[in-house]
Amino acid sequence: MTTTFDLVPPGEWTTRDAIKEAYHCGTFQGIEPADEAGIVFVFSDPSAGEEYGYTFDGRAEDDEFGPLYLYTGAGANGNQKPSGRNGSLLTHAEKGREVHLFVAHGKVPGGGAMRQRYIGQMVLDTVKPYDVRRAPGQNGVMRDVLVFRFRPAPGTTPAWTEADRQPAAATSGYEITEPAVEVPEPVTLPTQSGAKVKNTEQHSTAETIADIPAGQRKILRREGELVKAFLAHLAAAEHKTHSFQFTVKGEPNVLTPDVYDATDHVLYEAKGLTTRANVRMAIGQLADYRRHVPERKTLRVAVLLPSAPTPDVQELLAEQEIALVYQSDDGFVGWPIA
Repeated sequence: MTTTFDLVPPGEWTTRDAIKEAYHCGTFQGIEPADEAGIVFVFSDPSAGEEYGYTFDGRAEDDEFGPLYLYTGAGANGNQKPSGRNGSLLTHAEKGREVHLFVAHGKVPGGGAMRQRYIGQMVLDTVKPYDVRRAPGQNGVMRDVLVFRFRPAPGTTPAWTEADRQPAAATSGYEITEPAVEVPEPVTLPTQSGAKVKNTEQHSTAETIADIPAGQRKILRREGELVKAFLAHLAAAEHKTHSFQFTVKGEPNVLTPDVYDATDHVLYEAKGLTTRANVRMAIGQLADYRRHVPERKTLRVAVLLPSAPTPDVQELLAEQEIALVYQSDDGFVGWPIA
C-alpha cells in the first residue's frame, strides 16, 4: 500500500477545510471516511475530552510490540458501538483503506479554525484493535467507550512529540465495570508495497509496528474464554461479580483487573497460559491492583489459570499468600477459596 496523503508531510499542520477540499470528506466528526480516496481520517483532540473530566487520547507507553496511540471512538452519549464511523476504522484494512492520524494543534493565526498537525499513517493493532473503557458522555452519564489502539503503519515514521503523550489523571479513583471476556475481531495488516517514509526532525530512528505473532491473539482469546467460564461458574453459585477501572493521580493509564467476586471479596487475575512467566506477571499485577481496591485490608487475591501449574509455581503462589484456582473437567479446582 502506498501512502496517498501528500497534502502536508508528517509533523506539519493543515486544516480540516483543506483536507475536505482535497479529499472530499466531512469536517465535523473525529472519524471522517473519504471513500473516493480510500482513506479514513482520524482527528484526535485530547482537550475535548478534558472538558468532561476524562481523556484516553494520546500516545501511550510503548509495549512489547512497539509504539501505541490511543483514540476514543465516535458517539457522544450512550455506549459506543463497533459500527458506523467506528466500524469504518475496524474494517479499514479489509476494505483497502488507509488511516491517517491528526492531532489538534491550536488555532490558525488570525482565524478561528483549529490547526490539525499530521502525525502519520496508522493501522489498528492486530492483536487487540480496541479496549472498552468507562467514561462520561456529554450528558455526564457514564457509558462504555471504545478506545482504539493505533500502531504506526509498517515502514512509516510517526511525527508525534512529547506533547502528544496521554495526559496524566488529575485524581485517583475507580469505576465499576463489567469483566472483559470478548476479544475484538482481528484486524489484518494492509500489504505494504513501497510506502513513502518521511523522516522528521523529532526522530533519529524509525518507529514501526512490531511483527506481532498470531499466537498472542490466541492467548488473549483463551484467557477470555477462561474468564467467561469462571463468571458462569460464579453466577451459578449466586455470586455477584464485576471489575474495576482504576485511575491513578499523576499517571495516564488506567488499571483494569480481570474479575472481582464481590460476594467473597476476592480479586482474580486470569492468564491464558499456565507458565511460570504468566504466573509471575499475574503476581505483579495483583500486587498493584489490590492497593486500589476498596476495603483492601480484608481483600483476598487469586490467580485463575486454564490448568494446574507445576508444584514449584504452586509453592511460589502459596508463599505470596495468593490463592490458586484452575479449570478442570469438573469445574474449577481451588474454588471456593479457603
